[in-house]
Amino acid sequence: MKLKTTLMSIAIGTSILASGQQPIYLDKTKPIEERVEDALSRMTLEEKVRMCHAQSKFSSAGVPRLGIPEIRMSDGPHGVRAEINWNDWGYSNWTNDSITAFPALTALAATWNPEMSAIYGKSIGEEARYRDKNVMLGPGVNIYRTPLNGRNFEYMGEDPYLSGEMVVPYIQELQKNGVAACVKHFAFNNQERWRGSINVVLSDRALYEIYLPAFKKAVVDGGAWSIMGAYNQVWDEHCCHNSRLLNDILRGEWGFDGAVITDWGGAHDTKQAALNGLDIEMGTWTNGLTSESKSPYSDYYLANPYLNMIRSGEVPESTVDDKARNILRLIFRTAMNPDRPFGSATSPEHYAAAKRIGDEAIVLLKNNGILPLDPAKYKKVLVVGENAVRFLNEGGGSSELKVKDMFTPLDALRNTYGNGVTYAEGYRSGRAMYEREDRITQNTLDSLRNQAVAMAKDADAVIYIGGLNKNAFQDCESTDRREYNLPWGQDKIIEELVAVNPNVIVANVTGNAYAMPWLDKVPAVIQSWYLGTMIGPSMADVISGKTNPSGKLPFSFPKRLEDNGAHSFGAESYPGIEREGKSPQQQYLEDILVGYRWHDTKKIPAMFPFGHGLSYTTFEYDKASLSSNLMEGDKSITVTVPVTNIGKVAGKEVVQLYIADEKSSLPRPLKELKGFKKVELNPSQTKVVKFEITPDDLKFFDDKAHEWIAEPGKFKVYIGSSSTDIKSTLQFSYK
Repeated sequence: MKLKTTLMSIAIGTSILASGQQPIYLDKTKPIEERVEDALSRMTLEEKVRMCHAQSKFSSAGVPRLGIPEIRMSDGPHGVRAEINWNDWGYSNWTNDSITAFPALTALAATWNPEMSAIYGKSIGEEARYRDKNVMLGPGVNIYRTPLNGRNFEYMGEDPYLSGEMVVPYIQELQKNGVAACVKHFAFNNQERWRGSINVVLSDRALYEIYLPAFKKAVVDGGAWSIMGAYNQVWDEHCCHNSRLLNDILRGEWGFDGAVITDWGGAHDTKQAALNGLDIEMGTWTNGLTSESKSPYSDYYLANPYLNMIRSGEVPESTVDDKARNILRLIFRTAMNPDRPFGSATSPEHYAAAKRIGDEAIVLLKNNGILPLDPAKYKKVLVVGENAVRFLNEGGGSSELKVKDMFTPLDALRNTYGNGVTYAEGYRSGRAMYEREDRITQNTLDSLRNQAVAMAKDADAVIYIGGLNKNAFQDCESTDRREYNLPWGQDKIIEELVAVNPNVIVANVTGNAYAMPWLDKVPAVIQSWYLGTMIGPSMADVISGKTNPSGKLPFSFPKRLEDNGAHSFGAESYPGIEREGKSPQQQYLEDILVGYRWHDTKKIPAMFPFGHGLSYTTFEYDKASLSSNLMEGDKSITVTVPVTNIGKVAGKEVVQLYIADEKSSLPRPLKELKGFKKVELNPSQTKVVKFEITPDDLKFFDDKAHEWIAEPGKFKVYIGSSSTDIKSTLQFSYK
């Protein structure tokens, strides 16, 4: 059906060209707005409405009569998803849709390197072009509010500045391939429990200072061509047709000219969808994963019910004209863009990109000197843990990927450490499934644990590779985690392993923070992530020292769950409270104090702070300096800090700049990230890192005045290697 429609569109478009009467909308030399208006003037009301809703699971209609093609979409914030059937959630079982799995977006954020974002966007864009996709449903920039959110691995951490700086190059390079980014989930999709109904209550300060900045950067600086609405509600109105979010903020304040697309099942009302800024309804009466709609596409809210409302005069035809304009603009930028480059998939270049990103993403949390683990010294290495062999691209919901290759940690460690590597499963979690899970008996778990502990007694070192996976109630769409500790008895496994062998390196794979009751007993801890196709080589190279780790945490690791701001207020703040006759509701009671802002301001130390990450070398920070101690008007101040590698191996350091307002009319966090630079230094090499501080970096959102303001007064500049490891403190005045 799809091939037939495409050929028909090409044939009709060719016929129009052959007639010698080329319409403006087919002339790529004309300004895009002229082309949009010309195409719109030729469309019938029925054709306009038809563009506003899905025609299959992952496509929406074009206008075949005019040679305007359909829009083809694909899931995949970190890889192009396998082909899905036309009318159900089953896989099509193609033989040519295997792809490269790139690191999850938590890993990308952990690189703290916008250059990696650009490489990422370029590579995933090429794979999308190869698969003939027009819209990639990602990247995600929702804020990491609670470590129990099952979908945190798809996002870029707890800080809006870091997320914003990292998302822009991704979008720009992706869209150079003629593939639209669909930035998601707009907004406040910060948990999976009750995701389709929960109503979020938050202050305007939290809205503008924490939860919107990364989306704004994606739109204003990144130039995103589409946005996906979130499932949840805010202000008792669903986000996919929320007037304030879409009409007032997205289009009114930010000037967004792209298309707003629902999450699958995110629309709930025809009139609201007509009036409140939604353009394309991609799924109705579905949970977006497994459940099917029993109604045809023509019954969607923005299908026949919308057409009938227009015909009856209940909503004006101008609403569908606005939607069609946005959709046509998207089509001209993507499917009807003749200058798009050719795509490629699973190429050596893409594997190299995935490896490079993974190398920079891994975070060394703790090291007493055992790492790097010298292959010449440690001959008998026991690898324990299911994640050493598990294909972590499987499961997780819409991020599930069909990979051409997956290089596991166990295989890579065997390549590095040779025949002395043995393996014990340690625990078992069951098949990758959404919404439900296999039951593993306690006898099985005990047997696997005892076997691993027995084998550990004879090993020179133990590398434990466990953590979470993409099963339901772990790092998985549609469910949140049940607890902060690791599942399947892993804490007990680690405790017993280190009791019989002191050389235990914990190298867990997760997309979330987790409790570490054994932290003081193990000599080294590595935080890995879902690194995709090249997970094994990246992990093995960091463990062995071939790669010097340079990742930094994009979110805090609390010691206890209740040390997290969202959890400190109880159920009212997370997961929310059920209301009789209404949807569940939660209040963001931590307000603007999310993540390290909470830990710093409330003086609750994190287990591992935001921005933390060790190296196999040592970096020395000289005293930082300011170009001026006074900032006036729109002028900027330059901050410089010399950084030297005083160790014996080359390495990369992320220099972080935080700003504190010493006295403010409204409460502010102790400090906020306002700059970072990643520098590569050889042994004994020094580089001077420079930052520019502008008045925008000093501003907070005044909710009463509804504006950003920078108040005159004194400010502090903190230069550090994490949010708590501060190397220099400076002061300046603003007037």
